[in-house]
Amino acid sequence: MIKTHKMAWDKCLSHQIWPAIEKGWKDEGKDVHFFWGLAANNRPDIQQCIDNGLEWWFIDTGYLSSQITRYPIPVINDYDTTYFRIIKGDIHTNKFNTTTPDRRNKLIKQGIDAEFKGWKNNGEHILLCPSSPTVTYYVNGISQQDWIQQVGEEVRKHTDRPIKIRNKPRPGNEWWGTNVKDDLKNAWCVVTNMSLAAIDGVLNMTPAFTHQKHVASLISGQHQLVERPYKPEREKVEEWLNMVANHQFTIQEIEDGLAFDTLKEQYQKDG
Repeated sequence: MIKTHKMAWDKCLSHQIWPAIEKGWKDEGKDVHFFWGLAANNRPDIQQCIDNGLEWWFIDTGYLSSQITRYPIPVINDYDTTYFRIIKGDIHTNKFNTTTPDRRNKLIKQGIDAEFKGWKNNGEHILLCPSSPTVTYYVNGISQQDWIQQVGEEVRKHTDRPIKIRNKPRPGNEWWGTNVKDDLKNAWCVVTNMSLAAIDGVLNMTPAFTHQKHVASLISGQHQLVERPYKPEREKVEEWLNMVANHQFTIQEIEDGLAFDTLKEQYQKDG
Protein backbone atom coordinates (compact mmCIF):
# COMPACT_ATOMS: atom_id res chain seq x y z
CA MET A 1 0.00 0.00 0.00
CA ILE A 2 1.23 3.48 -0.86
CA LYS A 3 1.33 5.62 2.29
CA THR A 4 1.89 9.33 1.78
CA HIS A 5 2.49 11.12 5.05
CA LYS A 6 0.25 14.18 5.01
CA MET A 7 1.31 17.64 6.11
CA ALA A 8 -1.24 19.74 8.00
CA TRP A 9 -0.35 23.03 6.28
CA ASP A 10 -2.59 23.30 3.24
CA LYS A 11 -0.01 25.41 1.33
CA CYS A 12 2.67 22.72 1.52
CA LEU A 13 3.79 21.49 -1.91
CA SER A 14 3.28 17.92 -0.78
CA HIS A 15 -0.45 18.46 -1.34
CA GLN A 16 0.34 18.74 -5.06
CA ILE A 17 2.86 15.89 -5.08
CA TRP A 18 1.00 13.22 -3.11
CA PRO A 19 -1.84 12.84 -5.65
CA ALA A 20 0.79 12.31 -8.35
CA ILE A 21 2.55 9.67 -6.23
CA GLU A 22 -0.70 7.92 -5.45
CA LYS A 23 -1.56 7.80 -9.14
CA GLY A 24 1.86 7.05 -10.66
CA TRP A 25 3.54 4.77 -8.12
CA LYS A 26 2.70 1.11 -8.65
CA ASP A 27 1.36 -0.80 -5.68
CA GLU A 28 3.61 -3.85 -5.31
CA GLY A 29 1.66 -5.38 -2.46
CA LYS A 30 3.75 -3.99 0.37
CA ASP A 31 3.72 -0.85 2.50
CA VAL A 32 5.78 1.93 0.93
CA HIS A 33 6.04 5.23 2.81
CA PHE A 34 6.61 8.68 1.30
CA PHE A 35 7.80 11.75 3.19
CA TRP A 36 8.05 15.39 2.13
CA GLY A 37 10.97 16.99 3.94
CA LEU A 38 11.67 16.59 7.64
CA ALA A 39 9.00 18.82 9.18
CA ALA A 40 6.04 17.90 11.39
CA ASN A 41 6.15 14.22 12.46
CA ASN A 42 8.32 13.10 9.57
CA ARG A 43 11.51 12.54 11.55
CA PRO A 44 10.02 10.13 14.13
CA ASP A 45 7.92 8.47 11.43
CA ILE A 46 11.01 7.96 9.26
CA GLN A 47 12.83 6.49 12.24
CA GLN A 48 9.92 4.12 12.79
CA CYS A 49 10.25 2.95 9.18
CA ILE A 50 13.97 2.41 9.70
CA ASP A 51 13.45 0.52 12.96
CA ASN A 52 10.80 -1.73 11.38
CA GLY A 53 12.66 -2.32 8.12
CA LEU A 54 9.95 -0.65 6.03
CA GLU A 55 10.54 0.84 2.59
CA TRP A 56 10.46 4.63 2.59
CA TRP A 57 11.16 7.38 0.11
CA PHE A 58 12.10 11.00 0.69
CA ILE A 59 10.89 13.80 -1.59
CA ASP A 60 12.15 17.37 -1.64
CA THR A 61 13.25 20.06 -4.08
CA GLY A 62 15.29 18.88 -7.04
CA TYR A 63 19.05 18.94 -7.49
CA LEU A 64 19.04 20.44 -11.01
CA SER A 65 15.87 22.44 -11.44
CA SER A 66 14.12 25.74 -11.83
CA GLN A 67 13.65 27.28 -8.42
CA ILE A 68 10.35 27.55 -6.63
CA THR A 69 9.22 30.69 -4.83
CA ARG A 70 9.56 29.78 -1.16
CA TYR A 71 8.12 32.76 0.72
CA PRO A 72 5.64 33.74 1.94
CA ILE A 73 4.14 30.52 0.56
CA PRO A 74 5.76 27.96 -1.78
CA VAL A 75 4.83 28.38 -5.44
CA ILE A 76 5.87 26.33 -8.47
CA ASN A 77 6.60 28.91 -11.15
CA ASP A 78 7.11 26.50 -14.07
CA TYR A 79 5.75 22.97 -13.83
CA ASP A 80 7.72 21.80 -16.88
CA THR A 81 11.13 22.70 -15.46
CA THR A 82 10.61 22.27 -11.71
CA TYR A 83 11.95 18.93 -10.52
CA PHE A 84 11.67 17.12 -7.20
CA ARG A 85 14.21 14.62 -5.96
CA ILE A 86 12.90 11.20 -4.93
CA ILE A 87 15.34 9.22 -2.82
CA LYS A 88 15.05 5.74 -1.36
CA GLY A 89 15.84 5.35 2.33
CA ASP A 90 17.67 8.64 2.89
CA ILE A 91 17.46 12.38 2.25
CA HIS A 92 20.18 12.24 -0.44
CA THR A 93 21.47 9.47 -2.65
CA ASN A 94 24.96 8.45 -3.61
CA LYS A 95 23.99 5.07 -5.02
CA PHE A 96 23.04 4.38 -8.60
CA ASN A 97 22.76 1.58 -11.12
CA THR A 98 22.39 3.43 -14.42
CA THR A 99 23.82 6.74 -15.64
CA THR A 100 22.13 7.26 -18.97
CA PRO A 101 22.49 10.90 -20.12
CA ASP A 102 18.99 11.35 -21.60
CA ARG A 103 17.42 13.07 -18.61
CA ARG A 104 20.33 15.45 -18.11
CA ASN A 105 20.33 16.30 -21.82
CA LYS A 106 16.67 17.17 -21.44
CA LEU A 107 17.50 19.55 -18.60
CA ILE A 108 20.15 21.28 -20.67
CA LYS A 109 17.69 21.72 -23.55
CA GLN A 110 15.24 23.26 -21.07
CA GLY A 111 17.83 25.86 -20.12
CA ILE A 112 18.65 24.37 -16.71
CA ASP A 113 22.29 24.57 -15.66
CA ALA A 114 23.43 20.95 -15.76
CA GLU A 115 26.74 21.09 -17.65
CA PHE A 116 30.17 20.54 -16.13
CA LYS A 117 32.47 23.41 -17.06
CA GLY A 118 35.70 22.10 -15.57
CA TRP A 119 37.50 23.14 -12.37
CA LYS A 120 39.05 26.49 -11.57
CA ASN A 121 42.46 26.70 -9.94
CA ASN A 122 42.07 29.92 -8.01
CA GLY A 123 39.99 31.49 -5.27
CA GLU A 124 40.60 33.13 -1.92
CA HIS A 125 37.98 32.20 0.67
CA ILE A 126 36.46 28.97 1.95
CA LEU A 127 32.67 29.11 1.53
CA LEU A 128 31.07 27.40 4.52
CA CYS A 129 27.42 26.53 3.82
CA PRO A 130 25.50 24.82 6.62
CA SER A 131 22.29 22.95 6.00
CA SER A 132 19.14 24.10 7.77
CA PRO A 133 18.97 23.61 11.56
CA THR A 134 16.51 20.74 11.02
CA VAL A 135 18.69 18.88 8.52
CA THR A 136 21.87 19.56 10.51
CA TYR A 137 20.39 18.05 13.64
CA TYR A 138 18.98 15.08 11.70
CA VAL A 139 22.29 14.30 9.98
CA ASN A 140 24.91 15.49 12.47
CA GLY A 141 23.03 15.33 15.77
CA ILE A 142 24.09 18.87 16.73
CA SER A 143 22.76 22.39 16.28
CA GLN A 144 23.54 24.36 13.16
CA GLN A 145 25.66 26.81 15.18
CA ASP A 146 27.65 23.96 16.74
CA TRP A 147 28.26 22.52 13.28
CA ILE A 148 29.49 25.88 11.98
CA GLN A 149 31.84 26.22 14.95
CA GLN A 150 33.17 22.65 14.86
CA VAL A 151 33.69 22.48 11.11
CA GLY A 152 35.11 25.99 11.01
CA GLU A 153 37.68 25.06 13.66
CA GLU A 154 38.59 21.88 11.78
CA VAL A 155 39.01 23.71 8.48
CA ARG A 156 41.23 26.35 10.13
CA LYS A 157 43.66 23.58 11.16
CA HIS A 158 44.44 23.01 7.49
CA THR A 159 44.32 26.43 5.83
CA ASP A 160 44.95 30.12 6.46
CA ARG A 161 42.33 31.18 3.93
CA PRO A 162 39.45 33.29 5.26
CA ILE A 163 36.20 31.44 5.91
CA LYS A 164 33.03 33.02 4.61
CA ILE A 165 29.77 31.69 6.01
CA ARG A 166 26.70 31.56 3.82
CA ASN A 167 23.50 30.41 5.44
CA LYS A 168 20.26 29.69 3.66
CA PRO A 169 18.52 32.87 2.49
CA ARG A 170 15.48 33.52 4.65
CA PRO A 171 13.32 36.65 4.88
CA GLY A 172 15.10 39.18 7.05
CA ASN A 173 18.53 37.55 7.24
CA GLU A 174 21.67 38.95 5.59
CA TRP A 175 21.59 36.41 2.77
CA TRP A 176 18.01 37.14 1.71
CA GLY A 177 17.90 38.29 -1.90
CA THR A 178 21.50 37.23 -2.60
CA ASN A 179 22.77 34.59 -5.03
CA VAL A 180 25.18 31.84 -4.08
CA LYS A 181 26.93 32.32 -7.43
CA ASP A 182 28.25 35.67 -6.20
CA ASP A 183 29.87 34.01 -3.19
CA LEU A 184 31.32 31.30 -5.43
CA LYS A 185 33.10 33.70 -7.77
CA ASN A 186 36.14 33.98 -5.53
CA ALA A 187 35.72 30.79 -3.51
CA TRP A 188 38.52 28.26 -3.28
CA CYS A 189 36.04 25.52 -2.31
CA VAL A 190 32.63 24.89 -0.73
CA VAL A 191 32.37 23.12 2.62
CA THR A 192 28.96 21.83 3.71
CA ASN A 193 27.18 19.01 5.44
CA MET A 194 24.11 18.48 3.22
CA SER A 195 23.42 21.82 1.51
CA LEU A 196 22.72 21.86 -2.23
CA ALA A 197 25.28 24.68 -2.40
CA ALA A 198 27.78 21.90 -3.12
CA ILE A 199 26.03 21.27 -6.43
CA ASP A 200 26.09 24.99 -7.19
CA GLY A 201 29.80 24.86 -6.50
CA VAL A 202 30.47 21.99 -8.89
CA LEU A 203 28.43 23.66 -11.62
CA ASN A 204 30.45 26.85 -11.06
CA MET A 205 33.86 25.16 -11.25
CA THR A 206 34.36 25.10 -7.45
CA PRO A 207 35.29 21.83 -5.67
CA ALA A 208 33.29 20.71 -2.65
CA PHE A 209 33.75 19.05 0.72
CA THR A 210 30.59 17.37 2.00
CA HIS A 211 29.12 14.93 4.48
CA GLN A 212 29.52 11.32 3.33
CA LYS A 213 25.75 11.05 2.80
CA HIS A 214 25.56 14.09 0.55
CA VAL A 215 24.66 13.42 -3.08
CA ALA A 216 27.93 15.11 -4.07
CA SER A 217 30.08 12.97 -1.76
CA LEU A 218 31.14 10.83 -4.74
CA ILE A 219 32.99 13.80 -6.21
CA SER A 220 33.94 15.60 -2.96
CA GLY A 221 36.98 15.62 -0.73
CA GLN A 222 37.87 15.55 2.96
CA HIS A 223 38.44 18.63 5.16
CA GLN A 224 42.07 17.86 5.93
CA LEU A 225 42.84 18.21 2.21
CA VAL A 226 41.23 21.61 1.90
CA GLU A 227 44.37 23.03 0.26
CA ARG A 228 44.39 20.17 -2.23
CA PRO A 229 40.69 19.73 -3.05
CA TYR A 230 39.54 16.70 -4.95
CA LYS A 231 38.85 17.56 -8.58
CA PRO A 232 37.76 14.37 -10.36
CA GLU A 233 38.13 14.02 -14.08
CA ARG A 234 35.38 15.14 -16.42
CA GLU A 235 34.12 11.62 -17.15
CA LYS A 236 33.46 10.95 -13.45
CA VAL A 237 31.65 14.26 -12.94
CA GLU A 238 29.55 13.78 -16.08
CA GLU A 239 28.54 10.31 -14.88
CA TRP A 240 27.63 11.77 -11.49
CA LEU A 241 25.51 14.51 -13.07
CA ASN A 242 23.67 11.88 -15.09
CA MET A 243 22.95 9.97 -11.88
CA VAL A 244 21.64 13.13 -10.22
CA ALA A 245 19.30 13.82 -13.15
CA ASN A 246 17.92 10.29 -12.89
CA HIS A 247 16.72 10.90 -9.33
CA GLN A 248 14.47 13.91 -9.94
CA PHE A 249 11.16 14.37 -11.71
CA THR A 250 8.41 16.84 -12.49
CA ILE A 251 4.97 16.35 -10.98
CA GLN A 252 3.68 15.20 -14.37
CA GLU A 253 6.48 12.62 -14.67
CA ILE A 254 5.59 11.32 -11.22
CA GLU A 255 1.91 11.08 -12.13
CA ASP A 256 2.68 9.36 -15.45
CA GLY A 257 4.70 6.62 -13.73
CA LEU A 258 8.02 7.65 -15.28
CA ALA A 259 9.50 8.31 -11.84
CA PHE A 260 8.55 4.84 -10.64
CA ASP A 261 9.98 3.11 -13.73
CA THR A 262 13.22 5.12 -13.69
CA LEU A 263 13.85 4.66 -9.97
CA LYS A 264 12.95 0.99 -10.12
CA GLU A 265 15.86 0.62 -12.53
CA GLN A 266 18.14 2.74 -10.37
CA TYR A 267 17.44 0.69 -7.25
CA GLN A 268 16.87 -2.71 -8.85
CA LYS A 269 19.59 -4.26 -6.70
CA ASP A 270 17.56 -3.31 -3.62
CA GLY A 271 14.56 -5.28 -4.83
